[in-house]
Amino acid sequence: MNKFKIFGVIALLVVVCGIFVYATSDRLSKLHWHEGTAMYFPPSVDFAGEKAPLNVYDVRERFDRELLVNANLHSSTILIMKRANRAFPIIEPILAKYNVPDDFKYLAVIESALTNAVSPSGAKGFWQFLPDTAREKGLEVNDIVDERYHLEKSTEAACKYLLSAKEKFGSWTLAAASYNGGMNGVGKKIEEQMVGNYYDLLLTDETSRYVFRILALKEIMKNPSQYGFEISKQDLYENLPTKKVEIDSSITDLAQFAKTQGVNYKILKLHNPWLRDKKLENKSKKKYILEIPTAGY
Repeated sequence: MNKFKIFGVIALLVVVCGIFVYATSDRLSKLHWHEGTAMYFPPSVDFAGEKAPLNVYDVRERFDRELLVNANLHSSTILIMKRANRAFPIIEPILAKYNVPDDFKYLAVIESALTNAVSPSGAKGFWQFLPDTAREKGLEVNDIVDERYHLEKSTEAACKYLLSAKEKFGSWTLAAASYNGGMNGVGKKIEEQMVGNYYDLLLTDETSRYVFRILALKEIMKNPSQYGFEISKQDLYENLPTKKVEIDSSITDLAQFAKTQGVNYKILKLHNPWLRDKKLENKSKKKYILEIPTAGY
């Protein structure tokens, strides 16, 4: 190959690489990597109808931080939005039943990213209950059954906690903060600092960011396109149709039981994650409701 052909090949490669770099950079520019939030910073935000005082400089900066961080956690935020399509229809009516504001569904978002998460401290499920708190709120927690993994029952338990916190503090925002910092912890800070508003309190870093993370996710999830998120309906995760099977006795082999229901062990466990063993011991004849998918699995 003479030198002219070599130069020609090199020139062609340079052109191809240039086109690729341009196309990639153009595509990346269309993704939602935001260097600032000025273009879409909302004029006001509220949690459960309680407005955040964005005119206060540190409040505005703290909200700006969480808005910027979560707007740029592209894959994580997309996954949350996909899961919300499946989880929110279950959570929302339970919140309404207990007269807990709908905004608390975003508390579950920041607690677990709408998964049955397990924290280093031993908190589990969508609502991240520790064992003792879960039992206090009526959930069964043992090696066989752990209702922290039961979305409906754990949402009811969260509602009970939040109603108690609202009664104690008189504020839904403080009730939300206490879900992270504890009622005693937040109450002690209020007493020490002689203020009664979340936005006036100096708290630990985690609790200080907590409500702002809720506000940021609420803002982004309610206005996804404004923050560069375009998710088609067919990409959202959906709940499969199921039938409810009532059990008031022991099941010695859940794999065998699953087969009698027309599914396998994996599917049974995916739809009933509160079943924590290969069997269900039920000497007390307690009634359990199992969800069995009827299509789409």
